[in-house]
Amino acid sequence: MSDGTIKTTMGAREWALLIALSILWGGSFLFVGLAVRELPPLTIVLLRVALAALTLHAVIRAAGIPLPRGRRVWAAFLCMGLLNNAIPFTLIAWAQSHVASGVASIFNATTPLFTALVAHWWTRDEKLSAGRLVGVVIGFAGVAVMMAGPDLWSFGGHVAAEAALLTAAIFYAVSGVFGRRFKAMGVAPLATAVGVLTASSLLLLPVTLAIDRPWTLPAPAAATVFAILGLALLATALAYIIYFRVLAVAGATNLLLVTFLIPVSAIAFGAVVLGERLEPKHFYGMALIGLGLGAIDGRAPDALRRVIRRSGHRFARRDRAPKKNFGRPE
Repeated sequence: MSDGTIKTTMGAREWALLIALSILWGGSFLFVGLAVRELPPLTIVLLRVALAALTLHAVIRAAGIPLPRGRRVWAAFLCMGLLNNAIPFTLIAWAQSHVASGVASIFNATTPLFTALVAHWWTRDEKLSAGRLVGVVIGFAGVAVMMAGPDLWSFGGHVAAEAALLTAAIFYAVSGVFGRRFKAMGVAPLATAVGVLTASSLLLLPVTLAIDRPWTLPAPAAATVFAILGLALLATALAYIIYFRVLAVAGATNLLLVTFLIPVSAIAFGAVVLGERLEPKHFYGMALIGLGLGAIDGRAPDALRRVIRRSGHRFARRDRAPKKNFGRPE
């Protein structure tokens, strides 16, 4: 049982949960990559959020967590559902019909870069420091490296899909700042997840019925059905439970580390299951984005400074230590 204290240094259990979360979210790109071969993006996203909402409704009912009923909080759920689920999920699903799942996961890892910018403008307590600004610049240099190529200026090839992925990351960033209000409203984190997924389902249902007309689609293959179930139950419902567990125990700063890990599992799944191969520029870009995220997070530079400081102290003590003669003439 947690006593409510946030651990600044994670133990083995927290690291295990974080790695599990990164695998689940990395797997979401695999599941979408499989499902998009047979189903249109809106149908995939509606099934994802609706099945996950039903699952988490059962979870909070079993846990005795009440779901808020006020008009104000449900208006916030609808806004959050649009910003955090309906729009970015659809953009990512559409983009994955044009680019590899590993590429999609790397572009998704730019979310903290945009979050740092959005938080700087929209909050009073998360302003950009010089170090964080450097991290943002390095991270976007990685994006530029990945998008470089002959199709960039014509907005052809994969560039439109990459732009959609960046737009999804912007929506995630805005929703991250917007979502801070649920704590002030006194809504339990898991109840927030259920409310947001339910609101997303309500928003997507009429749009999907009007555009995709899913009853006219051919019956999907078993692999597609399993991909949808994995996406909804594992990469969304279970991932939300782990997400809020890590958030409660280790805090948001430690949770940011999952961004470094998601592309690793997504690229591995894409290579093994989908036979995807990324270009060298994608790995160079990922390295720069990771470096930028490290600067934004602040712990890597702090650790480097501590190592340098300790090394300096050791050299200073060594210089001050008396020299032994060992019988040699002065």
